[in-house]
Amino acid sequence: MTLEEVLAARPTPGRPRGYTFPSFERSILPSGLQVLTVHVPGRPLISANVVVRRGAADEPAELAGATALAARAMTEGTARYPGVEVVEAAERLGTTINVQAGWDSFTAGVEVTAARLGPALELLDEVLRRPTFPADDVARLREERLNDLMQLRAEPRRRVDWAFVETIYTRQSPYARLLGGKEATVRGLGREELAGVHTALLDPRRAAVVVGGDLTGLDVPQLILDQLGEYAAGSGSGSASPAEVSAPEATAAVDRRVVRLVDRPGSVQSEIRIGHVGLPRRVPDFHAVQVMNSILGGLFNSRLQLNLRETKGYTYGVGSSFDMRRGAGPFSVRTAVQTAVTVPAITEALGELERMRDGQVTPAELASARDYLVGVFPLRFEVPSAVVGAVGGLFAFGLPDDELARYRGCVEAVDVAAVRKAARDHLHTDRLAIVVVGDAAAVAGDLEAAGLGEFELVAEEDV
Repeated sequence: MTLEEVLAARPTPGRPRGYTFPSFERSILPSGLQVLTVHVPGRPLISANVVVRRGAADEPAELAGATALAARAMTEGTARYPGVEVVEAAERLGTTINVQAGWDSFTAGVEVTAARLGPALELLDEVLRRPTFPADDVARLREERLNDLMQLRAEPRRRVDWAFVETIYTRQSPYARLLGGKEATVRGLGREELAGVHTALLDPRRAAVVVGGDLTGLDVPQLILDQLGEYAAGSGSGSASPAEVSAPEATAAVDRRVVRLVDRPGSVQSEIRIGHVGLPRRVPDFHAVQVMNSILGGLFNSRLQLNLRETKGYTYGVGSSFDMRRGAGPFSVRTAVQTAVTVPAITEALGELERMRDGQVTPAELASARDYLVGVFPLRFEVPSAVVGAVGGLFAFGLPDDELARYRGCVEAVDVAAVRKAARDHLHTDRLAIVVVGDAAAVAGDLEAAGLGEFELVAEEDV
């Protein structure tokens, strides 16, 4: 069989199978706490998350890192279960308590069988509302974070991400700092600081309990009223209204092209980030942006990948993304290249950004991106925990209840004109930052001579 015959006989992609995201029901308890229930038949494990619209972006700058540290410390002991007894109580139920803090939300959750949902919710309430923040454990976790920051400085991939956000955001924006805080603030975090941040998390008007799985025969709102006590029922008469939550400050610090090189002497590679302040999650052209970015750098056959990896051989991989948050998160192109091709790689990446912004996409590119996004969508929700996480995201960002049900249809409706408009509206090639962590002795001269933007060389000890 000839090569042409082999290629002709290969299977081709079919049309994506039909899929409908599970519907969910919403109720509001007297305290203002929302309950979102998702019935997923045949899935015996029940996933339950408490999601609070408060995260690291809402903490005071002088306490940066407190929310993330508090989340880690909440399972170190409670009023009822000191020390490791929290873990032991969870193990008796066949579960673990997962507590996480992000930029825009805080989540505490469990995953158990239906028969143990009540006791698991009771334990979740204990961890959520009555952590003791033992001083010795807080000190241990604080030292772990400080050690992680030391390691971060030695890891170019993490170091460039830090330098990038510090470059593109103003100092007033929480997004300009690290989610877990820097040395200057982390060193001052103790039990009192964590307890104060924790208290701010307990407003039920900012919170929702999302429960998903096979809920046959379960009265979930009543279970939550029974097991989450005052957090669900409230302490006064009448109903409390859910609280409105504003977006964090996300002002751009860059109004022109700038190049920032963080010196890492002897490095054989350059870690590169190119981008600017991007978009919040709630934007009217969200689906067009998703398709546009897939074509640019979101897929393995994206323009950036085909150019920098396949054609030029500069890198093993390159990608782009809009990190959409409650406020405008960063847009970035990310790659690592050999030191010798630092400037050519940046030049090619900038060229792809400009071609995406000022040119047209082909019907084949459009079809490939849409088919991928539509096809992979159901794979994200094969287990109840993923469904519950997605519904929790709708709550955290204040999105419509039918957002996920409409997703595939909205993606399929994106056309060439919508992609072009999204690129022109949201890719700012004339005001972006190029941030490099690499060997200044090898690349500084070429970077400055290339005239890519206003150049700044930063010594590591100055950061």
